[in-house]
Amino acid sequence: MIVFKTYYLSFRYYFFIIFFYFFVLIPVRSQDLFDFNHNGINRQYYLYVPESLPVGAPLVFVFHGYGGNALSIMNYSDMNNMALEHHFAVCYPQGTSDSYGEQFWNVGYEFHSNETVDDIGFILELSQFLKLQYNVSHNNIFSTGMSNGGDFSYLLACEASNIFQAISPVAGTMMTWIYDSCQPIEPLSVFEIHGTDDSITLWEGDIDNSEGWGSYMDIASIIDFWKRENDCQLLLIDTLENSNTSDGSFIISETYEDCSYDNQVKLYKIINGGHDWPGAFGNMDINSNEEIWEFFEYNMQMEIIGDVNFDSLINIQDLLYISDYVINNNTFYFLYDFDNNADLNSNDIVSIIDYILEY
Repeated sequence: MIVFKTYYLSFRYYFFIIFFYFFVLIPVRSQDLFDFNHNGINRQYYLYVPESLPVGAPLVFVFHGYGGNALSIMNYSDMNNMALEHHFAVCYPQGTSDSYGEQFWNVGYEFHSNETVDDIGFILELSQFLKLQYNVSHNNIFSTGMSNGGDFSYLLACEASNIFQAISPVAGTMMTWIYDSCQPIEPLSVFEIHGTDDSITLWEGDIDNSEGWGSYMDIASIIDFWKRENDCQLLLIDTLENSNTSDGSFIISETYEDCSYDNQVKLYKIINGGHDWPGAFGNMDINSNEEIWEFFEYNMQMEIIGDVNFDSLINIQDLLYISDYVINNNTFYFLYDFDNNADLNSNDIVSIIDYILEY
């Protein structure tokens, strides 16, 4: 564990520099912190909902790294500005504190073997609450995160692929136990941004657990795993413009297309890049928030009021779903409101019957 402690202290120093830069040199953006009770634990999150957010807008979760917090990643990711420009809601959940006093997401690090916090359950329950509270999309829910937050995005992809449409980890990895047990309910799109010289989440992985985080996979194997899960047939390779030559790095893009459900698997391989969120620190050729949102937007699924089984048709199957939903007095959700009057009742059933008979 001596090696791990050395890296852990280096990580704490690295994070302090980032913290000082973003919280002392840059003014902190004011934002409300919300409480959410899950399994008797008070969890917290920041939420940014642009004014006049359309019904059915996408929802993006952004997860901080180990030892970080929701406010820090909200500031350096600059995802709020993307949400304002492109009309989606963005949520920054807060991890819990471990025995070192550091906030984390429970992905099974070796030194978290005694941690039992159910972060997956928290996020799934929170996503359901936000869908109903703000009438955001049922299907276009996305996840990104830095480092430990990227690791957690991979865990969500394995355990909740029926909830998340796509993920985009930054400097993230798959712990070996996650990789070995991962069986997504359905394939989903994945976009990893990772530096080849990352000294915290090693590009080549750490199967032997030489650094104490636990055994985790190399990036090539991770991308290959998701390529196979999505049955991708076509690989496109490109070198992005090295617009900032002073950062000492450049980016090779690898995009797998012709995949199941029109999904994508994508990698930005940052040559000489470190443990960074490009655009905020490290590589400055891209803005990660822009690239991530462009990827999410490309992989969005169209939602049509009345098409509650997401097959791009409105037919007898949707009628049965809507009838069951209305009869059981379920909580209002906009896709079931076929007559578009902000209420769920028998009129929605009559309206969809009329529609089916007419067409």
